[in-house]
Amino acid sequence: MRDAYHEELDSIGESLVEMARLVGSAIGRATTAMLDADLKLAESVIAADQKVDDLQHDLEARAIALLARQQPVATDLRIVVTSLRMSADLERSGDLAQHVAKLARLRFPDTAVPRDLHATILEMGQLAQRLMAKAAEVIITKDVDLALQLEQDDELFQHLMDDRWKHGIETAVDVTLLGRYYERFADHAVSVAKRVVYLVTGEHADELQAADAPVEGA
Repeated sequence: MRDAYHEELDSIGESLVEMARLVGSAIGRATTAMLDADLKLAESVIAADQKVDDLQHDLEARAIALLARQQPVATDLRIVVTSLRMSADLERSGDLAQHVAKLARLRFPDTAVPRDLHATILEMGQLAQRLMAKAAEVIITKDVDLALQLEQDDELFQHLMDDRWKHGIETAVDVTLLGRYYERFADHAVSVAKRVVYLVTGEHADELQAADAPVEGA
């Protein structure tokens, strides 16, 4: 019975990795659909989000069943509860990728992104995808140091446009929304990594970082 219990815990972890990989792929494909005005690709990203939702619902059902049957304590309880929170972050990430694809569909056959901003949006999409790939790696390896690095990578999102904006209001709204979608996607990847830190150490990432920070005047 105990072996089956730990196999189920491992299975929950595998589902989290699958979700992370799916939403990472989704944000990459949604970015391509946006920049290339590819309606077929946008539609496929929108439809594929259902699989992420299904995985989350299945994970929640299994986690709740484990809580009811096994009444886990200490570390095992932390794994189950943290996994539930990570699945919520990943599901929201999938929704954000879907939002990008829906904006691509809305503006088809045009693109919401002016040509001179393509490189910026492409960079944001690639960064978001890399962050989620790292989050998946953190779930697998339980590497606390790598998890803590993700927040530094996320700081690269603190740029989008400057005061010399020369495009219309509708485009400004579209690009601002896109920037927000990518930023929130990255935030969820960082959140997943921070939850792994808590899962492994029992301490929150912010507490560990504060403990490691140099003391002023030292």
